[in-house]
Amino acid sequence: MNRIQCLIIGAGPAGLSAAIYTARAGMDTVVAGCEPKIAGDYDIDNYFGFPETITGRALIERGVRQAQRFGARVICERVLSVHMTDDGAFVAKTDKGEYETQAVVIAAGVTRVRPGIDNIADYEGKGVSYCVSCDGFFYRGRKVLVVGEGNYAANQALELTNFTKDVTVHTQGKEPAMGDGFAAKLEAAGIAVTTDKIVHLAGEPAMTAAVLENGREIAADGLFVAMGQASALDFAKTLGVASRGAFLEADHEQKTNIPGVFAAGDCVGHFMQISVAVGEGAKAGRAAIAHIKERAGQA
Repeated sequence: MNRIQCLIIGAGPAGLSAAIYTARAGMDTVVAGCEPKIAGDYDIDNYFGFPETITGRALIERGVRQAQRFGARVICERVLSVHMTDDGAFVAKTDKGEYETQAVVIAAGVTRVRPGIDNIADYEGKGVSYCVSCDGFFYRGRKVLVVGEGNYAANQALELTNFTKDVTVHTQGKEPAMGDGFAAKLEAAGIAVTTDKIVHLAGEPAMTAAVLENGREIAADGLFVAMGQASALDFAKTLGVASRGAFLEADHEQKTNIPGVFAAGDCVGHFMQISVAVGEGAKAGRAAIAHIKERAGQA
């Protein structure tokens, strides 16, 4: 277990800006995230201080170097889950390790891949869930499905074994993309992985079955969505962070309703511009510093 003071989820402008502040203040900071969507070879010509255009990739590279100069560690690891401990700290599991941290800054954007199930919205809260930590308890001993193709789906499926042994992963027609370690854990847990695509859900008043693309119907009491990578909203649901639609609620200091959890950038749904994300990241970093110092004073 790696013990740090501040974990920042997301290596885009908001996350790197937060890291610059926390690391410069002497906080042991890790930024977890692989290449953000902004890091492309396209021109940005409305960012303050650059009379000439700069590519998104170049701007992010500069931000990474600046955060690293102050001691932040920027790692290409994908966060799979975050849970609060009994003493108010947090434990985050990535595809490569685990981190215990005193503060979490969520700057992971708003991407969420939809599974391609035509009536999924009809069953949200009635069999469909996006959070094992929140809802797994309600499926004790029952048959559940997980839709997703990567390590995030594998981790969710493995978490479900705390409640039921009858778990199947559907990759929705995609090739399984779990790492060897996760694939081995799924096999050891007896969790089947199939490329069969679920296209429709059935049951009244709650889900009792899933219909496959080939027309076959399979019995199931619950379905957990874990497509692609874990999103800001996924972390929020697990931690109890308030949200509005696809966005997280944060105050003017980027504090969420959960002490020690801060949110910045596109995931809070304000004006989605790099300059705004950088400013929100700075505020989140400052608030995280104050929280960490307050916890140290209470220790």
